[in-house]
Amino acid sequence: MAEYFNDLHEQARLSAQKFINTEVLPYIDDWEEAGEFPRELYQKAGKAGLLGIGYPEALGGSGENDIFLRVAVSEELMRSTSGGLVASLGSLDIALPPVVKWAQPAVREQVVPAVLSGDNIAALAITEPGGGSDVANLKTRAVRDGDHFVVNGSKTFITSGHRADHYTVAVRTGDAGHNGISLLLIDRDTPGFSTGKKLRKMGWWASDTAELFFEDCRVPADRLIGAENGGFIAIMSNFLAERLSLSVMAYMTAQLAYEAALDYAGQRQAFGRNLSGFQVTRHKLVDMATQIDVAREYAYRCAALMQAGKNPIKQVAMAKNFAVEVCENVTREAVQVFGGMGYMRESVVERLYRDAKILSIGGGTTEIMKELIAKQLRL
Repeated sequence: MAEYFNDLHEQARLSAQKFINTEVLPYIDDWEEAGEFPRELYQKAGKAGLLGIGYPEALGGSGENDIFLRVAVSEELMRSTSGGLVASLGSLDIALPPVVKWAQPAVREQVVPAVLSGDNIAALAITEPGGGSDVANLKTRAVRDGDHFVVNGSKTFITSGHRADHYTVAVRTGDAGHNGISLLLIDRDTPGFSTGKKLRKMGWWASDTAELFFEDCRVPADRLIGAENGGFIAIMSNFLAERLSLSVMAYMTAQLAYEAALDYAGQRQAFGRNLSGFQVTRHKLVDMATQIDVAREYAYRCAALMQAGKNPIKQVAMAKNFAVEVCENVTREAVQVFGGMGYMRESVVERLYRDAKILSIGGGTTEIMKELIAKQLRL
């Protein structure tokens, strides 16, 4: 790993490790059962410098966009054993990049520092009840009315949706298709905005997931992010980093399941010996370790390409699909190693197994990734 991570990365890794060990692990089981974690955790993460990685120093961030710094911290945050907690803490990383790049300076300076400090929460709102991956055909409409846009429509499956203070919202300002989409920054106290009931999920229990409703919401025109009808490009530009992040979540979910299975196999007795004394178990663990190593190394390669300023659309799509497949395989086999105990909620592999499934859906489904790869291969 020396060729990827330097001393700064390792220092950040240790900081994230300390944060998880002291502020999260003692409480994560209770938070998972409660379906949420305390809002104050955002402030603690902000104070620890975990929310500002890659954002401009002038806005309260760490400065230079160091991909491997983000990877190192993400790996340690996943040791919380809760993908939902990591997803909610990290919702700013899909909501803020368009704001930082394309929002008007006054808006950017008003919003971004408070989110990076953890005082406020930001969420991205793209998915709608009538369509998920088909972003180009979203229906939420924003009509220009003088110095405002009037927004009507709804969104669903929005991470941090209930308690976010700011929403980066994809709206239709023009004709049908991707050329008619814009991004607006909408505050939660905007009249006409509301959230629905808390959505209950198969996994990611600790994350806040919501439906959003916009009924004649009047949004100041200066909250337009980038050019009117230019939102689709902004949305697509953020997907590369999001998909790499999901790859990290996938191989780390697998890593945690593997480590739990390895430990259990060394302790659990059956037929007079440890489970690891059986060849079938050893080979199962070997396959798990091999798959994780390959998924991790390929994700690192993609990160290196991105760090070099490349745009590895094909490679990152491949990395996500492969890491997700590994994750689903390894978590399933870890539950099998645990046997009946692996089916119990008190077992960490049960949680990891449930959490694994969303990774093949979020950030672009496995099928969408294959279509992207096919286009890159000119098929």
